[in-house]
Amino acid sequence: MMVRSGNSAARLGTLMSAVLLLLAACGTGWAQSAPPSLGLQEQGPQAAPPPSTPPPAENPGLIHEMGKLFDKLPSILPPIKSPSETMNDLSRLAKPSTMVSGRTACPASSNGAPDCKQAADQLCQSKGYKEGKSLNADSAEKCSAKVLIPGRQRKPDDCRTDTFVTSALCQN
Repeated sequence: MMVRSGNSAARLGTLMSAVLLLLAACGTGWAQSAPPSLGLQEQGPQAAPPPSTPPPAENPGLIHEMGKLFDKLPSILPPIKSPSETMNDLSRLAKPSTMVSGRTACPASSNGAPDCKQAADQLCQSKGYKEGKSLNADSAEKCSAKVLIPGRQRKPDDCRTDTFVTSALCQN
Protein backbone atom coordinates (compact mmCIF):
# COMPACT_ATOMS: atom_id res chain seq x y z
CA MET A 1 0.00 0.00 0.00
CA MET A 2 1.33 3.40 -0.89
CA VAL A 3 1.61 6.07 1.81
CA ARG A 4 0.65 9.58 0.89
CA SER A 5 2.60 12.44 2.34
CA GLY A 6 -0.59 14.06 3.59
CA ASN A 7 -1.41 11.04 5.76
CA SER A 8 -0.75 11.76 9.45
CA ALA A 9 -0.10 8.10 10.23
CA ALA A 10 2.68 8.03 7.68
CA ARG A 11 4.26 11.15 9.08
CA LEU A 12 4.14 9.68 12.57
CA GLY A 13 5.76 6.49 11.38
CA THR A 14 8.51 8.38 9.58
CA LEU A 15 9.14 10.47 12.66
CA MET A 16 9.33 7.41 14.92
CA SER A 17 11.77 5.65 12.62
CA ALA A 18 13.97 8.77 12.49
CA VAL A 19 14.03 8.94 16.28
CA LEU A 20 14.97 5.25 16.58
CA LEU A 21 17.77 5.67 14.04
CA LEU A 22 19.04 8.71 15.91
CA LEU A 23 19.08 6.85 19.21
CA ALA A 24 20.87 3.92 17.68
CA ALA A 25 23.46 6.15 16.02
CA CYS A 26 24.20 8.02 19.22
CA GLY A 27 24.62 4.86 21.19
CA THR A 28 22.12 5.81 23.80
CA GLY A 29 19.58 3.32 24.83
CA TRP A 30 17.55 2.13 27.74
CA ALA A 31 19.39 0.74 30.72
CA GLN A 32 19.28 -3.03 30.86
CA SER A 33 19.12 -4.87 34.11
CA ALA A 34 21.73 -7.48 34.94
CA PRO A 35 20.70 -11.08 34.36
CA PRO A 36 19.33 -12.66 37.51
CA SER A 37 21.96 -14.50 39.49
CA LEU A 38 21.16 -17.83 40.99
CA GLY A 39 22.93 -17.21 44.26
CA LEU A 40 26.39 -17.34 42.81
CA GLN A 41 28.63 -14.41 43.23
CA GLU A 42 31.85 -13.81 41.45
CA GLN A 43 34.84 -13.02 43.54
CA GLY A 44 36.74 -10.21 41.90
CA PRO A 45 38.65 -7.18 42.90
CA GLN A 46 36.31 -4.69 44.46
CA ALA A 47 36.35 -1.26 42.90
CA ALA A 48 37.58 1.51 45.15
CA PRO A 49 35.00 4.16 45.97
CA PRO A 50 35.28 7.17 43.66
CA PRO A 51 37.58 9.82 45.09
CA SER A 52 35.71 12.66 46.71
CA THR A 53 35.98 15.83 44.70
CA PRO A 54 37.22 18.89 46.54
CA PRO A 55 34.65 21.66 46.87
CA PRO A 56 34.91 24.12 43.98
CA ALA A 57 36.76 27.36 44.63
CA GLU A 58 34.42 30.18 45.57
CA ASN A 59 33.46 32.10 42.46
CA PRO A 60 30.43 34.00 43.77
CA GLY A 61 29.59 36.17 40.79
CA LEU A 62 27.98 39.58 40.58
CA ILE A 63 24.76 38.81 42.46
CA HIS A 64 26.58 37.38 45.47
CA GLU A 65 28.98 40.35 45.60
CA MET A 66 26.06 42.80 45.45
CA GLY A 67 24.40 40.93 48.30
CA LYS A 68 27.54 41.33 50.41
CA LEU A 69 27.55 45.06 49.59
CA PHE A 70 23.96 45.44 50.77
CA ASP A 71 24.85 43.60 53.98
CA LYS A 72 27.54 46.23 54.66
CA LEU A 73 25.35 49.27 53.86
CA PRO A 74 23.75 49.70 57.31
CA SER A 75 27.19 50.13 58.88
CA ILE A 76 28.24 52.69 56.25
CA LEU A 77 25.13 54.89 56.16
CA PRO A 78 23.90 56.99 59.08
CA PRO A 79 20.73 55.82 60.80
CA ILE A 80 17.49 56.99 59.22
CA LYS A 81 15.56 59.52 61.29
CA SER A 82 11.82 59.82 61.54
CA PRO A 83 10.17 62.81 59.84
CA SER A 84 9.51 64.53 63.17
CA GLU A 85 13.19 64.21 64.19
CA THR A 86 14.24 65.63 60.83
CA MET A 87 11.90 68.61 61.19
CA ASN A 88 13.20 69.27 64.71
CA ASP A 89 16.79 69.27 63.43
CA LEU A 90 15.90 71.65 60.60
CA SER A 91 14.03 74.03 62.88
CA ARG A 92 17.08 74.20 65.18
CA LEU A 93 19.30 75.09 62.22
CA ALA A 94 17.04 77.70 60.65
CA LYS A 95 17.00 81.13 62.22
CA PRO A 96 13.68 82.91 62.36
CA SER A 97 13.62 85.65 59.76
CA THR A 98 11.23 88.22 58.35
CA MET A 99 11.13 90.03 55.04
CA VAL A 100 10.84 93.81 55.28
CA SER A 101 10.39 96.49 52.63
CA GLY A 102 11.79 99.99 52.50
CA ARG A 103 14.33 102.07 50.64
CA THR A 104 17.86 102.55 51.94
CA ALA A 105 20.75 103.83 49.84
CA CYS A 106 23.78 101.57 49.47
CA PRO A 107 26.93 103.52 50.41
CA ALA A 108 30.00 103.26 48.19
CA SER A 109 32.65 100.83 49.37
CA SER A 110 36.41 101.38 49.12
CA ASN A 111 36.50 100.07 45.53
CA GLY A 112 33.61 102.30 44.42
CA ALA A 113 30.97 99.55 44.21
CA PRO A 114 27.79 99.89 46.26
CA ASP A 115 27.83 98.11 49.66
CA CYS A 116 24.29 96.75 49.88
CA LYS A 117 24.98 94.52 52.92
CA GLN A 118 25.39 97.61 55.05
CA ALA A 119 22.20 99.09 53.55
CA ALA A 120 20.27 95.87 54.27
CA ASP A 121 21.50 95.95 57.87
CA GLN A 122 20.36 99.60 58.19
CA LEU A 123 16.93 98.77 56.71
CA CYS A 124 16.46 95.86 59.15
CA GLN A 125 17.67 97.91 62.13
CA SER A 126 15.14 100.61 61.28
CA LYS A 127 12.42 97.93 61.62
CA GLY A 128 13.75 96.59 64.95
CA TYR A 129 15.90 93.67 63.78
CA LYS A 130 19.60 93.02 64.25
CA GLU A 131 20.90 92.29 60.73
CA GLY A 132 19.70 91.51 57.23
CA LYS A 133 20.44 90.31 53.71
CA SER A 134 19.47 92.20 50.61
CA LEU A 135 16.68 90.54 48.63
CA ASN A 136 15.92 93.24 46.09
CA ALA A 137 17.81 96.32 44.95
CA ASP A 138 17.00 99.22 42.64
CA SER A 139 19.21 101.71 40.84
CA ALA A 140 18.50 105.32 39.83
CA GLU A 141 20.53 107.99 38.12
CA LYS A 142 20.85 111.21 40.12
CA CYS A 143 21.91 114.32 38.26
CA SER A 144 22.74 117.88 39.34
CA ALA A 145 20.54 120.81 38.33
CA LYS A 146 23.20 121.92 35.83
CA VAL A 147 21.95 119.20 33.44
CA LEU A 148 18.64 121.08 33.11
CA ILE A 149 20.26 124.28 31.73
CA PRO A 150 19.34 124.54 28.04
CA GLY A 151 22.29 124.36 25.64
CA ARG A 152 24.80 123.19 28.25
CA GLN A 153 26.94 120.18 27.35
CA ARG A 154 26.64 117.27 29.78
CA LYS A 155 29.85 116.37 31.59
CA PRO A 156 30.83 112.94 33.06
CA ASP A 157 30.59 114.11 36.67
CA ASP A 158 27.11 115.69 36.29
CA CYS A 159 25.25 112.40 37.10
CA ARG A 160 25.85 109.39 39.29
CA THR A 161 24.05 106.09 39.77
CA ASP A 162 22.67 105.40 43.25
CA THR A 163 21.68 101.88 44.35
CA PHE A 164 18.99 101.25 46.95
CA VAL A 165 17.94 98.17 48.93
CA THR A 166 14.16 97.90 48.62
CA SER A 167 13.58 94.61 50.50
CA ALA A 168 15.67 92.61 52.91
CA LEU A 169 15.48 89.39 54.91
CA CYS A 170 15.96 90.36 58.56
CA GLN A 171 17.04 88.19 61.51
CA ASN A 172 17.22 88.78 65.26
